[in-house]
Amino acid sequence: MRSIWKGHIRFSLVTIPVRIYSAIEPAESIKFNQVHRSCNGPVGYDKRCKKCNQVLANEDIVKGYQYEPDQYVIMEKADFEKVRLPSTKIIEIEGFIDGSEMDPMLYEAPYFVGPDGAVSAKTYALFRQALRESGKFGMGKVVLREREDVVALSPHDSGLVLYKLRYPNEVRSMEAVPGIDTKAEINSEQLKLARSLLDSMTKPLGEIEMKDRYAEALREIIEARIKGQEIVSVAEEPKPVVDIMKALKQSIEQAKSKRQQMIKATGKPPEEEAKPKGRKRA
Repeated sequence: MRSIWKGHIRFSLVTIPVRIYSAIEPAESIKFNQVHRSCNGPVGYDKRCKKCNQVLANEDIVKGYQYEPDQYVIMEKADFEKVRLPSTKIIEIEGFIDGSEMDPMLYEAPYFVGPDGAVSAKTYALFRQALRESGKFGMGKVVLREREDVVALSPHDSGLVLYKLRYPNEVRSMEAVPGIDTKAEINSEQLKLARSLLDSMTKPLGEIEMKDRYAEALREIIEARIKGQEIVSVAEEPKPVVDIMKALKQSIEQAKSKRQQMIKATGKPPEEEAKPKGRKRA
């Protein structure tokens, strides 16, 4: 695994040399090329100046900040290198927060954090265990890809994970979503049935299917097209709910029936069947 950042985690007088690695596997996504329908030729990316219509090479393209119409400040690579924020090389922990305070809306991307060499391994392990036992996140900042991001450090399995966070002012307000009625009257009997349905459908995360079915279906179509076959599929149309009380009661009965079948087949409730077997904590 190749690191994308090298530096230190620092809090108070403690410094830990670390490396950051991407936690996402890009190979899992299906990639398509743009091709010409008539001859299957690849479509090139024509980097053409919109002002003089000249086709440009990579070395002819620079970054420019528009401060007035048609007026740009040109930024060279050396200009970006002049930004000497401490967070380009140091993740300075500004403080620790309780895990319950973390708003899921702020999560943007996860990264793995590993010790940089054998010398930092023990301090790294100590920091990870302290975070795990305290249930806290270490909050700091780091520069990744020409932007300073707020980050949260948290224990994950045998190591640390760094969550790149969105700034709060980047997240839109739920109040901007049309159609939400905050004053809608809730029928108490319907609410009771809805809660009962939630309880009857409750299961461990390990029992929830966590895979990209769309990508699998795409691969099936691609394989079929390679073999000269054609796949015919029929999309299931959702049925409109006419009587919510009837729908809730029928859903509860259906969920109870599935649970009974699971117990009959395995001799255990679903939540017992999906429990992890003796996983050790680091």
